[in-house]
Amino acid sequence: MSKDFSSYKDIKRGLQNGTVTAESLVKGYLQQIKANARLNVFNEVFDQEALASAKTVDARIKKGTAGKLAGMVIAIKDNICYKDHKVTASSRILENFTSIYSSTIVERLLAEDAIIIGRCNCDEFAMGAANENSFFGAVKNFADEKRVSGGSSGGSAVAVQAGMCHAAIGTDTGGSVRQPASFCGVVGFKPTYGRISRHGIISYASSFDQVGTLTKSVEDAALLFEIMAGADEFDGTLSQKPVPKADVHTKDTGKKKIAYLQEALSSPGVDADVKNTLINSIEKLRADGHTVKAISFEYLEYLVPAYYILAMAEASSNLARYDGVHYGYRSPNATDLTSTYKLSRSEGFGKEVKRRIMLGTFVLSAGYYDAYYAKAQKVRRLIKDQTNEILQEYDFLLTPTAPEPAFPIGKKEKDPVVTYLYDIFTVQASLAGLPAISLPTGNNSKGLPLGLQLLGKGFAEEELLNFSEYFLQL
Repeated sequence: MSKDFSSYKDIKRGLQNGTVTAESLVKGYLQQIKANARLNVFNEVFDQEALASAKTVDARIKKGTAGKLAGMVIAIKDNICYKDHKVTASSRILENFTSIYSSTIVERLLAEDAIIIGRCNCDEFAMGAANENSFFGAVKNFADEKRVSGGSSGGSAVAVQAGMCHAAIGTDTGGSVRQPASFCGVVGFKPTYGRISRHGIISYASSFDQVGTLTKSVEDAALLFEIMAGADEFDGTLSQKPVPKADVHTKDTGKKKIAYLQEALSSPGVDADVKNTLINSIEKLRADGHTVKAISFEYLEYLVPAYYILAMAEASSNLARYDGVHYGYRSPNATDLTSTYKLSRSEGFGKEVKRRIMLGTFVLSAGYYDAYYAKAQKVRRLIKDQTNEILQEYDFLLTPTAPEPAFPIGKKEKDPVVTYLYDIFTVQASLAGLPAISLPTGNNSKGLPLGLQLLGKGFAEEELLNFSEYFLQL
């Protein structure tokens, strides 16, 4: 039952005419979670709590007092704080840590009667492109269990892919919602930076981190965006711009000018099926009267280096708080303050997190700050400016979401640089702070999902979502 609903509108219709209840929905999702436990999607399932919430929601539906998300069963990434629930960022250093408050987005979802079914596995502190860096082990792709789910929001993506919930919330720092969405055949949406509050989200890189959604439809992405977005006194980086209503439609989208990266077709590093998917979409858009032109992005080779220098520097600063003193894991072998710091951090963090902290500390050090961090900030400005220039001439930028489909678990782990290059198409939107969405475009011959990404103008989410809905119907 739980896998039959392609959009929340279908669920709402069933709830209103009595053919389905919130409680029956939760039970259906719990059955799916149990049947697919081997996929390692959830770090914790709130089974009894979700069932109790569902009964409350059913009562509100009968009274006519239910919120906009009544009966929508949602999973949250395990770096999103939920009061009196554990939150670990899939790290040993926060094992068994219980949050004392809820993030703004959780409060807003609950206020509209969403039902939170559990917290999803992710790369440790959201650092990874494969969901292999989790203290709790890798998340397996529902399409092929020998392959990665993508990262860092891999658990959230597979939860939707495998029908374990209706929608899931993730976070996107350099592509952590969009890339797993592509690998799992779902819709992954990252709004403009500053649209959704980061209050109560465990930080990785604060100038990049943005809450995003993983859904089966663009319509649901728009609805969740409307509920979660908007000003919040706890996040000073938020825009005060009004949030568009979630009335996604395909009418009157008009004829658009769309750019695509020439390198996406000419690069030998891009999978043949991914190239063909892009070519087919370009041809369909042109046949429907849109202008689609190839462009070359001058700073393409600098995207990944600039992103990783800046993100690692911010990670080094943000993760300094996990010291074995204030909260979280404390090494039992520590004998004094210095050994508490050293042992707790070396034992509590995984190798990828330690690698990024050390690199981040290095680029921020006195002798290298100007050569790396300051220069990367200047490059970020150039990337942002040129991307905005492109979007002044074109309505959208179309690219693959990832260079190839989901790769086998363990394949890329030995060479971190190879893994970092997986972010080549997603980090541009992150560096520029622009909205972007990964849309499922079918499967390859091996049954592996493929996705394409649309990048839009800042704060023009409504335009991007409407065109995405149209794009999926091409």
